Amino acid sequence: MKLATLKDGTRDGQLMVVSRDLKTAQLADGVARTLQKALDDWTFIAPQLEQLYQDLNQGRARRGFDFESKHCMAPLPRAFQWADGSAYVNHVELVRKARGAELPQSFWEEPLMYQGGGDNLLGPTDDIALFHDQWGIDFEAEVAVITDDVPMGATPDQAHQRIRLLMLVNDVSLRNLIPEELAKGFGFVQSKPASSFSPVAVTPDELGDAWKGGKVHLPLLSTWNDKLVGKPQAGVDMTFNFPQLIAHLAKSRNVRAGSIIGSGTVSNKDAKRGYSCIAEQRAREMIAGGEPVTPFMAFGDTIRIEMLNGDGKSVFGAIEQAVTQAEARKVF
Repeated sequence: MKLATLKDGTRDGQLMVVSRDLKTAQLADGVARTLQKALDDWTFIAPQLEQLYQDLNQGRARRGFDFESKHCMAPLPRAFQWADGSAYVNHVELVRKARGAELPQSFWEEPLMYQGGGDNLLGPTDDIALFHDQWGIDFEAEVAVITDDVPMGATPDQAHQRIRLLMLVNDVSLRNLIPEELAKGFGFVQSKPASSFSPVAVTPDELGDAWKGGKVHLPLLSTWNDKLVGKPQAGVDMTFNFPQLIAHLAKSRNVRAGSIIGSGTVSNKDAKRGYSCIAEQRAREMIAGGEPVTPFMAFGDTIRIEMLNGDGKSVFGAIEQAVTQAEARKVF
């Protein structure tokens, strides 16, 4: 099943069911107005959405219309929780090695995770609007899951059963703001602006054999200024799978329906597969030649993030964004 959220001028939009080929959609207002409403009562609501999905795919939808990503908000425009892991330890190791820092053994044994801001999640074609491009603007291509309720202390096996949907993420980072923030010893805030999400969220069964072991075994494509710069396999070199990430988050708290957990930057040890964030490419350049060569993003740059299945078809639709200069606004 594929679900999306239509822009309608409200904060949370309207839930849509989207056809498997991403060509048509139908509002699910007769079942659940928003995705969060569906997640709040998933056992009851999901079968009804599934029926709409089957009707849509078989051409029986009575109120179907053309689906366009530009009319989408994030599947969950506001999430009760957005927590991002760093499951590809190869990525962390490269970045630390570039600055001469050793990787603690514990990084291979327990996930890294930060708490992001879930109150303003961007749609797939919303601009990355910032005041300055000297902040070191970087894209980060990731996969994420949306959970049902997960009780505190859940095991990875139990957490696996509570994964409801998957989607793609561009977890934008402002690299030049990160060092001073982390030096304070209290985590990211200003260096992590709003993240953006794929137009469509899909149930795990839509991935078929590509969903196994709590990982998505498909390549993640990143195209920066119309040049393909990365195609790492998301299921390769993922040290911690999604059930482990969720269990880590739930160690000391209940995780409520509508929580989003990200994988962190998708990264492979094989450098030929390119990169999912500029920082990783710069780290490789530092290690090889002593200084980074690739610049960060500038105003006017574009980024496209997409995942294709074995038949070359888009699974989640594409994140397609431009970096723009935000206008200063009067604070009331």
